[in-house]
Amino acid sequence: MAATETLLRVPLGSLSKSCYLASFFVNSTPNLSFKPVSRTKRGLRCSNSHEFTSNSGVRGGLFHSSDCALKGKKLVCKCQKHDVEESIRSTLLPPSDGLGSDLKSDLDEKPLPVNGSLSSNGNVQSAGTKSVEDEAWDLLRQSVVFYCGSPIGTIAANDPNSTSVLNYDQVFIRDFIPSGIAFLLKGEYDIVRNFILYTLQLQSWEKTMDCHSPGQGLMPASFKVKTVPLDGDDSMTEEVLDPDFGEAAIGRVAPVDSGLWWIILLRAYGKCTGDLSVQERVDVQTGIKMILKLCLADGFDMFPTLLVTDGSCMIDRRMGIHGHPLEIQALFYSALVCAREMLTPEDGSADLIRALNNRLVALNFHIREYYWLDLKKINEIYRYQTEEYSYDAVNKFNIYPDQIPSWLVDFMPNRGGYLLGNLQPAHMDFRFFSLGNLWSIVGSLASNEQSHAILDFIEAKWAELVADMPFKICYPAMEGEEWRIITGSDPKNTPWSYHNGGAWPTLLWQLTVASIKMGRPEIAEKAVELAERRIALDKWPEYYDTKRARFIGKQARLYQTWSIAGYLVAKLLLANPAAAKFLTSDEDSDLTNAFSCMISANPRRTRGPKKTQQPFIV
Repeated sequence: MAATETLLRVPLGSLSKSCYLASFFVNSTPNLSFKPVSRTKRGLRCSNSHEFTSNSGVRGGLFHSSDCALKGKKLVCKCQKHDVEESIRSTLLPPSDGLGSDLKSDLDEKPLPVNGSLSSNGNVQSAGTKSVEDEAWDLLRQSVVFYCGSPIGTIAANDPNSTSVLNYDQVFIRDFIPSGIAFLLKGEYDIVRNFILYTLQLQSWEKTMDCHSPGQGLMPASFKVKTVPLDGDDSMTEEVLDPDFGEAAIGRVAPVDSGLWWIILLRAYGKCTGDLSVQERVDVQTGIKMILKLCLADGFDMFPTLLVTDGSCMIDRRMGIHGHPLEIQALFYSALVCAREMLTPEDGSADLIRALNNRLVALNFHIREYYWLDLKKINEIYRYQTEEYSYDAVNKFNIYPDQIPSWLVDFMPNRGGYLLGNLQPAHMDFRFFSLGNLWSIVGSLASNEQSHAILDFIEAKWAELVADMPFKICYPAMEGEEWRIITGSDPKNTPWSYHNGGAWPTLLWQLTVASIKMGRPEIAEKAVELAERRIALDKWPEYYDTKRARFIGKQARLYQTWSIAGYLVAKLLLANPAAAKFLTSDEDSDLTNAFSCMISANPRRTRGPKKTQQPFIV
């Protein structure tokens, strides 16, 4: 196992020029065949049968299956090595770039790709002859993970100098989203299709921690390709996918956002490729319904927002976001809209679709009405009366005016505004959270007027939110006693570092999609130009520290894959703004009408027995 983990961190100088040019994902989707593993050895096993003799140092596990026998340093092949290699090499050739014959002759002299790298030898072009974008594509392709010969995702980070791997050698659902979108925009579809279908198989795995199992629809936070001895025969090995649903994660945080991102990526795949056969598959339709059933389940909460614990999204450490954080609500709303587009109409789905539509209307109203914050709203909160017991109460959540932080009064510009970070009884989180606000624009959770106001706010506060490197994950940072109480004195989330006010380059792609959607691409262009000045020189860090993002994060991984992919998606979208439509959702006229009716209706709710609803059929 140690050897496998080491091979996932291949030196960055190992990429050959010819392999960089190759589009090795096109037309390489395997016939998926899965073999569940016993509960004592949980994982997903590949039952594809490919074996070959390797004398070139290629990781043997690349095409491992239950039929592969490891003898010394060679894999003894029961099928023809030449046929296997030719099949794989044929998928390495770009579909229509005119380089086919030259590239093929180069590839004949190169070894096959391994996890975390396209090639285990070969020379890379001099750094001085490459553009930042070229280097980014090289690095992204080096991060690709293979399972039984097929690309299945990208590892979180590919830093050859890191001595502590932790779980950065795994494929994270949320981290792969910008990588997947980059490949889609580049026309390399199969890695995304494989990712969607393989992670779907992991959804149904039994997940237990301390004798408790979460809902069936939960998607894993991450997974890892492992080469393990075959049951009953230590001389043979096979590849397995080993998922983590949070039971091994630091803090045991639940990956609430994984399923939401999976639905969003599935819809983007169909929009970009025009191939709707994937989303129409019975198993994929069932997967969508399982996620929706988990999210729409009845509970004690009086609000349409999803109630989650701390650390359940991109901010996966204790940061005081438990409750109803904006990021989760924005992804939840977007996933509901995407799912409504993709669900096939059938009798068993009628109640589920009805519940989905009702939730969309309620969530839309709740966020726009109660989460919005601008100078006018701050003044309104400042004059709130408290302890109101009435159906017509103005201060519905009993927010005390003294909660308004001193920094906010001078920080809020005259023009612009943003959505609150969190809202629950007697609590408003006034911090600005970037991903939640940006994705509220992308998914039309924010109104058109609010979306422009959010971008106005970003432009007005550019020095604070962007400074020397885009983009602050939240603003401002918690300091002093507040930091000690809320984070538990987290040494990684110190003020202006990591999730506590750090700057994350991966947020470039969300900023770009939002800016293009609102017809203001110049905002993204300015941010990308700023990032290009140093991100490659700094070796693509995970995040930056200090108020102005002048330092590479003190614990930041270098060659972080979603920093690389986020930059690439931003560049691709700015070069082809029309492609942003694959990711955005337009405002639904039916929802707008329902929203207007809710505003004009009597706030007192009709009381009486609740109608019995039929259970969702999945």
